Formats: sequence, structure tokens, C-alpha cells
Amino acid sequence: MKRKLAILGLWAVTFSAASIYAGTDDVLIPGDNLIVEGVPKIPMPLADEVSRYTEFRVAGILNWHPTRREMLIGTRFADTYQIHLVKFPGGARTQLTFFKDGARDATYQPTKGDYFVFSKDSGGDENFQKCRYDFATGAITLLTDGKSRNTGGVWSNAGDQLAYESTRRNGQDVDLWVMNPSDPKSDQMLVQLQGGGWSAVDFSPTDRQLLISEYISANESYLWLLDRATGVRTLLTPKGGPQKVAYDYAQFSKDGKGIYVTTDRDSEFHRLAYIDLATKKHTYLTTHIKWDVDGFALSWDGRMIAFAANEDGLSVLHLLDTRSAKERPAPLLPPGLAFPDRWHQNNRDLGFSYMSAHNPGDCYSLLDVKTGKVERWTASETGGLNTQDFSVPEVVRWQSFDGRVISGLLYKPPVKYTGKRPVIIDIHGGPEAQARPWFQWENNYFPNELGVAVIQPNVRGSSGYGKTFLQLDDGFLREGAYQDIGALLDWIKTRPDLDAGRIMVTGGSYGGHMTLAVATYYPERIRCALDIVGPSNLATFLEHTSAYRQDLRRVEYGDERDPKMREFLNRIAPLNNATKITKPLFVVQGGNDPRVPARESEQMVQTVRKNGTPVWYLVAKDEGHGFAKKKNRDFLLYTTVLFIKEYLLK
Repeated sequence: MKRKLAILGLWAVTFSAASIYAGTDDVLIPGDNLIVEGVPKIPMPLADEVSRYTEFRVAGILNWHPTRREMLIGTRFADTYQIHLVKFPGGARTQLTFFKDGARDATYQPTKGDYFVFSKDSGGDENFQKCRYDFATGAITLLTDGKSRNTGGVWSNAGDQLAYESTRRNGQDVDLWVMNPSDPKSDQMLVQLQGGGWSAVDFSPTDRQLLISEYISANESYLWLLDRATGVRTLLTPKGGPQKVAYDYAQFSKDGKGIYVTTDRDSEFHRLAYIDLATKKHTYLTTHIKWDVDGFALSWDGRMIAFAANEDGLSVLHLLDTRSAKERPAPLLPPGLAFPDRWHQNNRDLGFSYMSAHNPGDCYSLLDVKTGKVERWTASETGGLNTQDFSVPEVVRWQSFDGRVISGLLYKPPVKYTGKRPVIIDIHGGPEAQARPWFQWENNYFPNELGVAVIQPNVRGSSGYGKTFLQLDDGFLREGAYQDIGALLDWIKTRPDLDAGRIMVTGGSYGGHMTLAVATYYPERIRCALDIVGPSNLATFLEHTSAYRQDLRRVEYGDERDPKMREFLNRIAPLNNATKITKPLFVVQGGNDPRVPARESEQMVQTVRKNGTPVWYLVAKDEGHGFAKKKNRDFLLYTTVLFIKEYLLK
């Protein structure tokens, strides 16, 4: 199923800036993996000063051992995110995988737990491969073809089959495959499909059927039932009707007579529901909650559902008794983000990951739902910084051009910084993501040490505010999101504590596109812009993004093959309005990016340079859609601080 979030973040380790790249006593020299153009040399004192903010770790629970009270987690000790074993709360994090690139998505064989299956790619290319780790020997075995994109993975109840998705057949369509991971030669296609949005969701209790999802867009998805013996697919959630309907998470009930889902059917928000497979009747279980249900986990005995509600960005934990359909008392966690999605097979331990403005992200378990006792399994390092001093965001709201109220998160500098403060507007990606009160990792440096206020807006098209709001930027409505930032610039003027004359705009992925758009729509109202892996022209982006993604993205942005839509996308493209960019621009790109190809950044850099505008350009040849390796993220932070000091603070 489509995951709304994943705790990957930053993973830190303690070593000085000088040990990352070669350098002299005066400047830091970038590694050979980086292309650095127009960027001044990094003074070593600046790198040493900033490096304290690169030493954060984060940990996320991946899976429980089926019989022992142990868990696999993801965290980073060296340069990349790897898989670790923790045997008890507060126990040592024993590293199991050691790759140049990250390893993730580890799941135990669910009956014995003598091995686990995980995923890894190469250089951020997102061509994920399935691998097996054997505990007896420590051997790692490649399970897939080493070339195609292989994702997901759900286990049969018998523990002898793993169903997953692969583009192996033609590189474009996502088919469902199944294997016994103990025997890689058993790998075979389960069903051939058309489109890039298919995923295996859950095996029925008898393993005779497989629940599968067909994802069209954030507003439209369907559930199918696949008979494994005959290959016949049966549509469970009808297509058509006056409104599009989305089904996100789904899981069979213990008796196999129904499925639990989250859906926005007949509602603005995603509710938890039960679908009777015989009648297709939907019974809604969380109508009293006027926010999205982020996801859920059904206990192994089928008696309890744990879920979190996204209440204005914060997570509120809930426990639902499936027999009475009534809620049980759940622990009240401090304000932050909690993701309860891992029950132990003992049906008592609920594993979850939690983070807040003061906590970079750790693994916890609710030990015995009857007592509500919470145990902490990991304590991620914070580089020696006191995170309790970090800014807690304030929800702010402003009225946009059409009267609609837009909201965002405002991170204020410490009170020692007086007077009007410069502002960084940091726009999320997606476009369907949501700015939530995540731990800010290295970005804490900006308010804490530079005295800069940070605003993270949730422009139209963001999730978390209902499906109508989610669709307000689709296709020909794209410019409305740009204008939401224009309205934010107006709002900043009204604030006595913010300096409307010193504003930087930044963002990654779609946020990078928004950054470039704002730089062309409101050039006189910003000081500078930092674009990270952002499309410079949505038409050329759609033509060259990975084949399996093209139709999925066309639903959001519009089909560039349609002449009217192409004319519109070309008209609003930052690339085609680049003569308006007169303020300094910093462009960051991963050389292996399969989502937003490097040409999107290259063409923007080349065009803006013709204006005589200062342009900094940083490319990591060993990265994909954003920087995952610590050494690269560190260098990006050093250059970002230098850019801010040069063009925002002066």
C-alpha cells in the first residue's frame, strides 16, 4: 500500500568535517563524487562550527522477531542507513548489514525468524533488489535479478511465500511476483498487470487469496482480490461514481470474512472502515474523528487495531477493540509524530516509532495494552546538543488569493535574537506531502545559530486537510499553489517579528519546483532561492521521469501529451520564465535521480546563468532523489549555511 511517511531522515555519526573530505587548515575540499560549480570554498572553521548539527541519529522499527522479543531497526552508524538488531529495550544496536548504499525494509521470515529479507539499491537509482540475510552464517543472498525495480513484500501466513512488486518484465509496468526466499529459484510472476501503481497488500488467512491495490493517484485507488489458484481478479471497491475514492491501508480480518481499510469514501478524511467481503458493505469505525487516520495495524489475533490520527499534523494514538468496535484507553504521548504499525505475535507488544521537535526519532513499544506501559528501545544520539532547547513549531494561518485559509508551521529563533528576523520559507515535496512537526535535524542550525525564522507552508494540494484541499492544485489549477506563497509573503509583512525584506525560499522535489516558480513569480520579494532536485519544467519532467511513474504523475500534474495541457505547463514552467530570476540561485541535484532527472537542474542552471544571476550548482554523482549519504548531506549543509550568510543575512 501507499505509505504516507517513513522515518528515514538523517543518520549521524561522530567525526569531524576534516575527515569527510580532504582539506587544508583553511578550506574544505569536496570529494571526487561531487560536482561543485560557482560555490565559494568552504572555510574549515565554518565546517567545524556547523558539524555539531550533522551528528544526529534516528532509529525506526522495521520488524519484530516472530518468537523472541527482539526487533530489527534501521539506523546509521557510518555513512548510510543500515539494518541493526536490538534484543531488549535500551539494548545495543548490533549492525547486520554493511553496504556503501543504504539497506532497508527488513522483514523476518514469520514462523522461525532464522533469516530476514531486505531491500537495497545502488547510488540512489531506486532499482531496489531483494536480498536474504541468514543469521546462522551472516551470508547475504541476492534474490532478484539485480537490474529491475523490486518493491514491497508481504508474507504468506505459512511463512513460505513472499509476494512483491517488480518492473522486471518491461521496466514500465509493475507486476506481482512471488517466491520462497529460502529458494531464489522459486521466484515467479504471480500476475501480469498494466500500470505502475500496483502492490501486494495482504494474504488471506488461508493463503488462497491475495489482496492487491491499484493506486491511480492520492485521490483514487482500488482494492482487488486475487485467487491464487485461478489467477482471477475480483474488484472489491467499484470504479466510477461522482467522486474519486482512495483506499490506503488494508488488511484481512482474522476470520477472512472482511478487510479493514482506511478510505475517504463518503468523507473528506480517511476513516478506518470494515468491508464485508460477501456484501461489500462498508462499516465506518472512526466517524467521530474529523481528521485523517494515518494508518493502522491489526493484532495477530485480530482483536485489537492500533492507529494514529493526524490531528493538524500531530499524531494521536488510538486502540480499537474489534469485537465491540469501541476504543480502549491509549497512552497519551507527548506532542509529536507516532507511527504504530508493528504488533508482536505475542499480541501484547505494539511497536512504534516516535519523533518530535525535541526527539530525532526512536523505537518504542507499548508493553501490554492493558497497562499502557511504554518502553523505549533506542536512544538516538544528538551530537551532544541539548535538543530540549530546539524550537517547537507554532501553527500559523493566512488567507490566500481566493479567500481560502492556508496553514503552516513557524519555527522561531531563540529569544536572544531580537528585532525583525530573516525568514526561510521551506516548501515540502509530494506534492501531496504535509509539513508536520518532524524533528528538524540539521535545519535546527538556522534558527538556533543564525537567528532565522523558518516557515513550512502547507499550500493547496497538501494532504491532511481533506480530499477537496488535496485536489486544489491538480492540472490547470497549479498556479494556485504558487499564489498561496504569494499570500504568505503578504502575511509576513504584517508580522512585527519577521523581516519581509530578507526572505529565502527553498524546497526539495516538488518543493524544489515550487521554489523555482516562486523565484519567477515573486523575484522582487525574495533575497535568494535554494532548489533541491526540483523539476524546472513539468512537461519535460513528465517525459523523462522513470517510465513506471509517468502515468501516476500525469494524474497530478496533467498529461503533457495533450496540446492544451502542454501549452499550459510550458507557460508556467520556471525554465521558460528564467529571465525573471534575478536573485541568487542555488541548485542541488543527485546524479542518479530516477524521479527528477538531472537534466531538469542542468537546463535551469544553464538558462539562469545567461541572466548574469549568481548560480551555485552542486551535484552528487553517487546520489539519487536527494542526498542520503552523510558525507554528502554534510557538505550540502556547509554550502547552504555559506549561501544563507552571503545572500540572506547581509
